[in-house]
Amino acid sequence: MSQGPAADSRYAWTRLVVTLALMTIGSNAMYVVSVVLPAVQAEFGVTRSDAALPYTLLMLGFGIGGIVMGRLADRFGVMLPLMIGAAGLGLGFSLASMAPNIWIFALVHGLLLGLAGSSATFAPLVADTSLWFVRRRGIAVAICASGNYVAGAVWPPIVQHFVETAGWRQAYLGLGIFCALTLPLLALLMRPRPPLAVAATARRSGSATPSQRPFGLSMGHAQALLCVAGVACCVAMSMPQVHIVAYCTDLGFGAARGAQMLSLMLAAGIASRLISGAICDRIGGLRTLLMGSVLQGVALLLFIPFDSLLSLYVISALFGLFQGGIVPSYAIIVREHFPPAEAGARVGTVLMATLFGMALGGWMSGKVFDLTGSYDAAFLNGVAWNLLNLSIAGYLLYRSRPPQTPAAQTAPA
Repeated sequence: MSQGPAADSRYAWTRLVVTLALMTIGSNAMYVVSVVLPAVQAEFGVTRSDAALPYTLLMLGFGIGGIVMGRLADRFGVMLPLMIGAAGLGLGFSLASMAPNIWIFALVHGLLLGLAGSSATFAPLVADTSLWFVRRRGIAVAICASGNYVAGAVWPPIVQHFVETAGWRQAYLGLGIFCALTLPLLALLMRPRPPLAVAATARRSGSATPSQRPFGLSMGHAQALLCVAGVACCVAMSMPQVHIVAYCTDLGFGAARGAQMLSLMLAAGIASRLISGAICDRIGGLRTLLMGSVLQGVALLLFIPFDSLLSLYVISALFGLFQGGIVPSYAIIVREHFPPAEAGARVGTVLMATLFGMALGGWMSGKVFDLTGSYDAAFLNGVAWNLLNLSIAGYLLYRSRPPQTPAAQTAPA
């Protein structure tokens, strides 16, 4: 009986290219809703906070849906959740284009575009990619996860063009048709299941063997620690990403300069994910997370004393380079320390925690600014959360060390 394509095979790399295309298309909803926000607010005559509700519900649905879709991928393979995601995005964009008010518009974003749509093209694909590679797992997962940032670079200008020329409703309808046609065709290429022998053949320097007691802890305890670490790192990460435009405006540089810094940050994040993936193949997921957390903390501290225009451009680029590899490292950690059969659900759970951290951090940084009148305090708040992430990563790395044998303990120096 044929065992199908093997890990690290030519097919695995071809599949990775398809995965990158799926994530680039499927992640579009996360970014286009921000593009149409002014037009939607003007048409429905609502406040800015009400106009931002669709994005909030989208991210909540995205996080929760990642767990659901991950479980489906674990049981039936990744093709099924991808087909559901294609239907969710196609139907969601189409119904949103006909929404009569902001509340229906927001509900469609949460249930169809988030929960049933984009969620299928992130966590399940990251987990699936980790099961197809052994020797180059880090760089493969990094390439896959880069699709989310590529979507952020590609889709906003395209959608903005159609919003200006045809209107946001027509732009959304076009996106729905495009997703409904392209995503199912790409999903059909993902039918083969990951090779069952991947876990048994994962033997490389510095990697851990998946077990029922990751880090010497119960699986629930270990999962909970990773989720807390994911929340903490992304509360810190969200501070510059969410508030850099407002920060530049307060400094007198203008919103356009802040938007340029945000674009530079995301572009550097793509490079960061690829570089961190290569590093991860050499030192493992936990050490990569630890390194990224240290560097992210350094970049956050640099924002406080250096606030000239040039220095902010430089620090924004450095922040993007330092933080881009943090989130994909969680998928590698799960793959290295937990049973492969549970990869989809567990990766989805940790990534949901990172999304919650981004949402919490964006709000919390604004609240700290409101209370103190300064973004310096908000940056320090991010540093404090980053220290929590750093301490958890260090603790798990300490517990993942192989126990010393009696002979090693009594051996002469």
